[in-house]
Amino acid sequence: MPISTQTTESGPTGPGSTPESGQKPPQSPATRQQKAVVRPGDRIFSAATLIAGILILVILAGVALFLLAQSKDTITAQISDPSQITGGKGFFSYVWPLVIGTLISAAIALIVATPFSLGIALFTTHMAPRKLAPVLGYVIDLLAAIPSVVYGLWGIALAGNLTGFYLWLSKWFGWIPIFAPAADGSVSQTGRTLLTASLVLSIMILPIITSLTREIFLQTPRLQEEAALALGATRWEMIRMAVLPFGKSGIVSATMLGLGRALGETMAVAMILSPGVLTASLVVSGNQTIASEIAQNFPEAAGLRLSELITVGLVLFVITLLVNMGARAIVARTSVKGS
Repeated sequence: MPISTQTTESGPTGPGSTPESGQKPPQSPATRQQKAVVRPGDRIFSAATLIAGILILVILAGVALFLLAQSKDTITAQISDPSQITGGKGFFSYVWPLVIGTLISAAIALIVATPFSLGIALFTTHMAPRKLAPVLGYVIDLLAAIPSVVYGLWGIALAGNLTGFYLWLSKWFGWIPIFAPAADGSVSQTGRTLLTASLVLSIMILPIITSLTREIFLQTPRLQEEAALALGATRWEMIRMAVLPFGKSGIVSATMLGLGRALGETMAVAMILSPGVLTASLVVSGNQTIASEIAQNFPEAAGLRLSELITVGLVLFVITLLVNMGARAIVARTSVKGS
């Protein structure tokens, strides 16, 4: 009797078999549970970070709206009768010397502090002995903890010792406008000039730039440094070819952060500078900054004068915002070129 045989079309069912077309591979219960469940901690953390990001924008917008609202009287006076503004020539004539003094003092502080900061950062990361580098780093960081009023007191003491130096500058370099003496041929007898305030500012922003650049230089890939030295480069050539290009964007960020600190510094500058009129010379008393002008006049201000000072604060707010935006653009451009 013939025996009928049936062939099965299903493939092998062993461990190495592949699933039929159109079917997903089986998933373990642990995998399905992991995809389906979102832990409460993740939700809380995500919501907290979102709230923090939104809160920063809300605070920034609130500050801007407050300054605009409080500046309404000054804007109205500028439109209707500019002679009501301090100085009698309008708000722009009043605020322009303050803007110039602020930018000059911050620029000088940055020019003085940046080379020293980079040199200290490079020395502590690549040149100093291992036992000396941490101690020097702690000392530099300690400068950031000193209150502004202490820097102001030190600046007042320093100003009295700089009068002879200012006299020497005006004698030999008086043909340069920034070192020219006054109309009567004299220089500041107290030394409390914009140059003195700028030197104090340079000391104040020194630890900020130094600490940031030091951390950036420490992130330089060790293989790149060793490769440069293995090819016969000197220590300076290794720093120039490997360390500085790697930290270029970070150097710009640290410098702009120091510039922001210099633009907004109030107490130390207000204690050093003496009131006066705008002058192009740095060895003659008279220049003021926005922050020092507000600090010196705000306690007695009322009415339109109070609105003027708040409007001046709005100008400083806009300057700081523009500086930060420019810094972000420079950093982004530097990063793209470096990559």
